[in-house]
Amino acid sequence: MYANSAVPEITPALYRAGSGEPLLLLHGFTGAWMHWRPVLDGLSERYEVIAPTLAGHDGGRPYPPGSPMDFAGSTDALEGDLDELGIGSAHIVGNSMGGALGLELAKRGRARSVVALAPAGGWTPGDGEARRLARFFARQMRFTRAFQSRMAAIVARPRARRMALRDIMRRGDLVPASDALRMTQASLACTVAERAIEALRIDRGLSLQDLDRIDCPVLLATPQFDRVLPPERHAPRLRREIPGVESLILKDCGHVPMWDDTALVVRTISEFVDRHTPSSTSSARGDAAMVAPASTPA
Repeated sequence: MYANSAVPEITPALYRAGSGEPLLLLHGFTGAWMHWRPVLDGLSERYEVIAPTLAGHDGGRPYPPGSPMDFAGSTDALEGDLDELGIGSAHIVGNSMGGALGLELAKRGRARSVVALAPAGGWTPGDGEARRLARFFARQMRFTRAFQSRMAAIVARPRARRMALRDIMRRGDLVPASDALRMTQASLACTVAERAIEALRIDRGLSLQDLDRIDCPVLLATPQFDRVLPPERHAPRLRREIPGVESLILKDCGHVPMWDDTALVVRTISEFVDRHTPSSTSSARGDAAMVAPASTPA
C-alpha cells in the first residue's frame, strides 16, 4: 500500500511532496527531476508527487553496473527505486525517455494510468530515427561542452536563452536563467549519455515493443512543435499499437512542454488522472481552444 509523504522531501535525487493519489513524474534523457519544476506546485496541491532523478543522471544513483543500456535495463533500475520508495503502482507522467519508461512500467503492471508527453521509443528499428537521434544528442553535447565556460552569460539574456533552448522548447525565454543553466549542467553530468548515444547509433533496444501488453489508460500528449521527436514520425505507431490510447496535441509547445505552457500541462495531467481515479469527483473539462485532439492516423 502506498503511504503519503507527510513532510516534503527535496534532494538532488528526489522531489516528493503533497498527498492523495500517487503521481510519478519521469524526466527525459540527460535531465533531472528539476525539469518538472514549473508544474510541481500545481500538481502537489492535488496529488502526492514523486519525481525521482533517474539512474545515471545528475543527482540520481549510479546506473547499475552490467545493466544493458536500453529501456528494459533502465526500467529495471527504476523499479528498484520505486520498491525502495514504497511505491507499488502510481499514475505516471513521463516526458521523452521518461514517457517510454512510463509505458514500460505499464507493461509491468505498475501504472494506474500513463500520461506520455512526447514519449521516446515510437520509432521502428531500422527506420533511421534512432541514428538521427544519436547525431542530435551528440551534437547537443558537443555544443554544451564547447560553450560551458560562457553558458551563464549566454542564458542570462532572454533572447539568447530562447535560441539556446530552441530544440527542446518554444519559449526558452520563459525559463529562469538559473534553471536554464542547471539544465545544461545536468546534461554534462549525465554519466550514461555516451552509452545511450552509442545504443541509439547502433539502433539496439531503444524502440518500444509489445505495446499491446499495456492494460491501463494511456494518454499520448504530443507537442505541436516537437523538434526532437517530430509528431508525424513518432506518434503514429504508438497510437496504433497501445490498446485504447487517447491522444491530443499540446498546441504551441515544444518537446519539453512543461515550460512552454505550464497551465495547459497541469490541466492535461490532472483531468486525465482524475478521470481514471476511482471515486474521483473531478470531471475532465477539455478546452478546445488550448487542447486539440490529435488526428487519427491512416
